[in-house]
Amino acid sequence: MILTGPEIHRERDEGRLTLDPFDKEHLSTNSYDLTLGPHLLHYTGAVLDTRRPNPYQVAEIPAGGFVLQPDRIYLGSSVETVGSTHYVPLIHSRSGAARLGLYVHCTADLIDIGSLGQVTFQLRAVQPVRVYAGDLLGQVTFWHTQGEITLYDGKYQGSHGPQPSQIHQDTDVPEVVR
Repeated sequence: MILTGPEIHRERDEGRLTLDPFDKEHLSTNSYDLTLGPHLLHYTGAVLDTRRPNPYQVAEIPAGGFVLQPDRIYLGSSVETVGSTHYVPLIHSRSGAARLGLYVHCTADLIDIGSLGQVTFQLRAVQPVRVYAGDLLGQVTFWHTQGEITLYDGKYQGSHGPQPSQIHQDTDVPEVVR
């Protein structure tokens, strides 16, 4: 079951979920709108590697906006810290951003129960799209769980700002010789 906007507000006030900072104007019928933070991360390597850390640069979004180019992945983050030990947050694009051909959260929309931090947006544009810090691009919904709860305590816990992939930490396979 999904929480409605008023229930998200109530559960936040009860301390059962975190949305900080919180603005009641960001509530909708069954979600909460998330704000794009001031920085974007983009990878600088020609080929991304699942077994090694990938080089990247972080850029501040200028006042005039930042143009996202097609066929690239940009990582941004929410201004808001999001999480819950009672509900599973799911991240989605707002329909207005999607109608511009902007994927705000390409995949990995599930935020593990117990995770707490700023959400990393996986931004991909179908055609060039200019974005600005403070844009309401994403939204979060909160879902009831069923069964025993094990809280997340992984490598992205406490994220602040856009986080690069840490998938290289998930394997015990020796590094490939090149």
